[in-house]
Amino acid sequence: MKSDSSKIMRIYEKSDPRTTFDQDASLYEKARPGYPDALFKDIIEFSKITDDGSILEIGCGTAQATLPFAVRGYAIHCIELGSNLAAVAKHNLSGYPKVQVSVGKFEEYPLQENRFDLVISGTAFHWIDPKIGYQKAATVLKPDGTLALFWNKPVQTQVSAEFVHSIQEVYEHVVPEMAKRFPGLVHPDAIPTPVTDEINRSQMFGDVTVLKYRWEAKYSAKAYLELLNTYSDHIALEREIRTKLFDSIENVITIKFGGSIVKEHLSLLYLAHRKK
Repeated sequence: MKSDSSKIMRIYEKSDPRTTFDQDASLYEKARPGYPDALFKDIIEFSKITDDGSILEIGCGTAQATLPFAVRGYAIHCIELGSNLAAVAKHNLSGYPKVQVSVGKFEEYPLQENRFDLVISGTAFHWIDPKIGYQKAATVLKPDGTLALFWNKPVQTQVSAEFVHSIQEVYEHVVPEMAKRFPGLVHPDAIPTPVTDEINRSQMFGDVTVLKYRWEAKYSAKAYLELLNTYSDHIALEREIRTKLFDSIENVITIKFGGSIVKEHLSLLYLAHRKK
């Protein structure tokens, strides 16, 4: 007999997990980590975007990656699938009249060709069908335009190894199917960069530059659980199972680690110019 968690994971696989992020936009804004400022500086330097340049953002969420460009004065058009997330983004960007937030699917949203100097997407482009996404991104870029895709990846060194191992044991006990999908975290030096191959296969862009940024963040037990509650696979779990999982994790953080832990992040940035 298969476990309840296996049943829930099958339901999750059949649904569109992108829609789960929109359920609690305020929590998403509060809990999701941002990106190092050096990442945005490197995008601007690589793209050589001018002060009057225009940017398209795919999947802006609550505008965490939008604001660093907005404060620099760029004109930005954001396409966000979730209406609640878009509403929070509009509020956060209300002081920047050159920024527009639209609700819709990037794959279907009508956009002018050769319009933008820079296309960006933070922790969102993996939801886009690569056969559609790269072609459309190239089409809306100017001939010398730049694609910048970036993600935060959890990683592990000796700094967080004990915590990662302890939490993995919790997943193996409570949601073994999920534990099998995510058997652990790798060292930052061993993190794969599969998006490079995706960009190359599209044949729409030139050589890909990959930049990496290591950083750490301290989480209380409450803050860590809030972060987990913004992950689509955790949201999809049955309430009873999710409660058991979260209670177990909270106990580990409280009892074994004194109420707080350090989580290690690696921000991965992929940069490429559109082929003329």
